[in-house]
Amino acid sequence: MSTAYEQDGRVAQKQRTRAALVAAAQGLVAQGHTPTVEDAAEAASISRTTAYRYFPNQRVLLAAAHPETAMVSMLPTNAPSDPIERVDLVVKRFTRMILATEKQQRTMLRLSLEDSPAELPLRQGRAIGWLTEALEPARDQLRSDGMRSLVFALRSATGIEALVWLKDVAGLSNTEALRLMRWSARALVRAALDDAGYVG
Repeated sequence: MSTAYEQDGRVAQKQRTRAALVAAAQGLVAQGHTPTVEDAAEAASISRTTAYRYFPNQRVLLAAAHPETAMVSMLPTNAPSDPIERVDLVVKRFTRMILATEKQQRTMLRLSLEDSPAELPLRQGRAIGWLTEALEPARDQLRSDGMRSLVFALRSATGIEALVWLKDVAGLSNTEALRLMRWSARALVRAALDDAGYVG
């Protein structure tokens, strides 16, 4: 989300500056750090004063640097109509992205468990939106309560929280964890559709 400062004056140059700060923060997080605004400014060779015009604090910076921030949909343009296949496509892409950006994801998970503001990505429900979109063909049969329950169940079985448990507690490999999350998602959707009497 841009600030009023970014929307006035030399907008293109400000967009480049903001992008450089975000890229610097992403690079630092990928190395296992939790960068401050000052850290990102130094890495991007931008003054601290300038950096704070874009990001007033560390949490706003980390939210902007989160891998999911710019993602609108997880479905391909030629997505199938079958809800099980649609959910599988979303979960497959979502879990692979989580694994590819695991250090960033773990950082945001840790921060989200603290007494933190709602702007953190893990509290904004982006994955909820992607899963809801995947289930659109079955909306009428699932009804609002069934849709909500299924989406929440799917979200609890996927994402960084599930990955951390499967790897750190259950001791699964990356491949095993991703396979299990996809299996769980398909099983949940199939069970919910059967209960709702869904006919595709």
